[in-house]
Amino acid sequence: MKNTEEKDCSLVRIDKWLWAARLFKTRAIATDAIKGGKVKIDDTPVKPSREVKEGDIIQVQIEQLHKVVQVKSLIKNRVPAKMVPEVYTDLTPKEEYERIEFMHAYKSEWRDRGAGRPTKKERRMIEKMKDDL
Repeated sequence: MKNTEEKDCSLVRIDKWLWAARLFKTRAIATDAIKGGKVKIDDTPVKPSREVKEGDIIQVQIEQLHKVVQVKSLIKNRVPAKMVPEVYTDLTPKEEYERIEFMHAYKSEWRDRGAGRPTKKERRMIEKMKDDL
């Protein structure tokens, strides 16, 4: 019985690990992302049943973010957010986070409360400023 426990602890499915490591909110979402080709291990698309090993480099596309992580430890159950640094090392380039932050800032516009909809002239100015960026 002990051999199966040791063996079971060293083998974790990629979909379960992604969920447990808090990269996806649910295991079903993780499975859908894997089936959609948004998860790769060592630049190779994987299936949800693929087993993860310590040291594997996983590339995950979460919306527009291309996240790269290295597996530190194998876990079967979801960990608290404070424990995430013990589970994986984030290898995502700093530029990737800056790109996402820029995209969010670019999409949102600030208007004072009660200012109402922009006039045609204001809308043209806003569009011109966006085109200049």
